[in-house]
Amino acid sequence: MEDESRLRRHGSDGGEPRFQCAECGTVIEARAGTAYVGIRTDLQAYELGAKLMAEGMSIRATARILEVDKDSVCRWVVQLGEHCANVMAYYFRRLHVTECQLDELWTFVRKKEDQLSPLEQMMGVYGDAWIWVAFAPVSKVVPAWLAGKRTLKESKQLVKCLKTRLDGHIPFFTSDELPHYADALLEVYGETIDPPHTGKPGRPRQSYKVPPEDLLYAVVCKRREGSRVVEVTTEIIYGSPQRVAQALQGSSVSQMISTYGVERNNLTIRQHARRMGRKVNAFSKDHEYLQHQLALSFAYYHFVIPHGGLRQKLSRPIPTKGSGSPKLWAPRTPAMAASLTDHIWSMDELLSFRVPPKHLWSS
Repeated sequence: MEDESRLRRHGSDGGEPRFQCAECGTVIEARAGTAYVGIRTDLQAYELGAKLMAEGMSIRATARILEVDKDSVCRWVVQLGEHCANVMAYYFRRLHVTECQLDELWTFVRKKEDQLSPLEQMMGVYGDAWIWVAFAPVSKVVPAWLAGKRTLKESKQLVKCLKTRLDGHIPFFTSDELPHYADALLEVYGETIDPPHTGKPGRPRQSYKVPPEDLLYAVVCKRREGSRVVEVTTEIIYGSPQRVAQALQGSSVSQMISTYGVERNNLTIRQHARRMGRKVNAFSKDHEYLQHQLALSFAYYHFVIPHGGLRQKLSRPIPTKGSGSPKLWAPRTPAMAASLTDHIWSMDELLSFRVPPKHLWSS
């Protein structure tokens, strides 16, 4: 009878069992594919450290609480960030998003822009950094984000990443008045028009793009006097006023053009990512660590933390122990609201989730 298992026990490494493939001879750890692989620290302490950093605690404070070396926690950030990015890439596929709000947050890497030397400015490695965010206000999901400069290149990357994670439906887009978004949306979603040849001498007309009928995009324009907003107006960039009015009428979150959802989510990002806090000394020293910290924070936000705006009223109150009030609401995470999962994940479930090999699900 042929042995059904292709993996055979192959000793252990630091107390962690290892297995060897009977066909190719590859040796893997039992925790391969999870955030626990290669971790020598007590796993409960490692899980607690991940939770502390996802809640906004700094690396040094996390190391002091867990009584581990700071460099060990730095290595954790890289491993946690890579794992959480893979988990989100696996789940954020063919999402149905009807509304999408676009925005960007400022931070800096190592130095602020006005403190850079001419050589550092030319290299473009340090200085001001912007976190580009695409936010779905209905489910509170952030299907796409990236860290970079505040240029047209990054805005196109954001919209391209967003498109690859959606099911083909074009959401109703809103943003502030930054002009890069209009150019990026036209570049990614626009239909190419090839002008016919006229037969006349001279250089032929180049092809150009026009927005499709399904592309609706409006901006919120804020006029400021000093640091105060004194006037708010809106402007439709793509789509007819009638189509935009229909989209707003069918919206379940707002009957007016706004970016309130993504702006409120910006505060959540700053609270859960220590490096994004304002007027603190916990800024990023390296662009890579900024991305890993954000990946951990976003995964924690999507799968582990219930969102108050997504709770659902129970059909029947659930009694609680003692003399407390009965439970009236069922908490939900953004991942639950987007039908990506049916329950609130624990931190251990997030870290131990084994992402399938990318070639099996990516396209």
